[in-house]
Amino acid sequence: MSQRTTLPHRPPTAPPEVRVPAHAPVAHMVRGGLVEGVHHGSVVVLAADGSVAFQAGDIEAACYPRSALKPVQAVGLLRAGLPPLDDEALALVAASHSGEDRHLATARRILATAGLTEEHLRNVPDLPYGPLVRDRWLQQGREPGRLVQNCSGKHAAMLLTARARGWPLDSYLDPEHPLQRELAATVAELTGQGIARVTVDGCGAPLFAVSLHGLTRAAARLATAAPDTAEGRVAHAMRSHPEMVSGAGRDTARLVDAVPGLLAKDGFEGVQIAALPDGRAVGVKIADGGDRARMPVTAAALARCGVDPAVLAAFATAPVLGGGAPVGELRAAGALALPRSAADGDSTAAIP
Repeated sequence: MSQRTTLPHRPPTAPPEVRVPAHAPVAHMVRGGLVEGVHHGSVVVLAADGSVAFQAGDIEAACYPRSALKPVQAVGLLRAGLPPLDDEALALVAASHSGEDRHLATARRILATAGLTEEHLRNVPDLPYGPLVRDRWLQQGREPGRLVQNCSGKHAAMLLTARARGWPLDSYLDPEHPLQRELAATVAELTGQGIARVTVDGCGAPLFAVSLHGLTRAAARLATAAPDTAEGRVAHAMRSHPEMVSGAGRDTARLVDAVPGLLAKDGFEGVQIAALPDGRAVGVKIADGGDRARMPVTAAALARCGVDPAVLAAFATAPVLGGGAPVGELRAAGALALPRSAADGDSTAAIP
């Protein structure tokens, strides 16, 4: 592993252009030797110095990062005055959790720190995100709830920060609320660009549009940050508790466990970021929002970062079944597909 370097911050540039992104083919769904489906998308790979080492598609168009932006928002919450939390709780602040008991207990604990309860949350009631947890929830006849919704850790931390700063609680999701204005400033600083659009995310919180390039740059800044900074604290918490950031068996948690020092976060609509401690980083956006293509494309991008393909083998393809038996696979394609020598472990195909 390369030595850690702290990437410099720079004043935000103009917002990315709002346009229809010029995505490229990034994944094939192959059945019986025939390409049955093609996923388009955009991919960026950053070298340790922050330069673009590889790109496919349109990495500069404005896009919504969805939950992949949560680590940046967690940094913004710390900067805005979020009271001290242990690493497990801070990981939940950046989470799209599965709704497991430990997730709910930690979200309650964050709220209790502010003397608040689930009734104060303003996120949208939902069922647990984790399929197994959701099935058990429904079998028990339980209804959708705010605490079990996958963004409740972030919302609990927003309320705790607002309470600590003496800001209104009922309106904490208003884009003009002082909390949201501070979060927007952090997004602009860490991505290095202005915000192109502000809308509402699925959970009800403001959602900021940046470019895939800017989002990946922010991930690299968190991954390289000094431990005593807000960025470093969030990165450490996420690395230390990957299953608090997602859930048992989730692919991003397994990826973090497999790649030493990796910082990673997925988001709805096919978004993924992943960054190494020396600043090498990848950003992925699947155009059609198809989640099945997200991890094979991410694995191919990380291989171009120099991560051992053998470590990534479990993530590089997804089986296609016919009659219950494997008949094909989903895999990276187009310019992103590595030469066979790289797939076989030839490190010369990796970026520096």
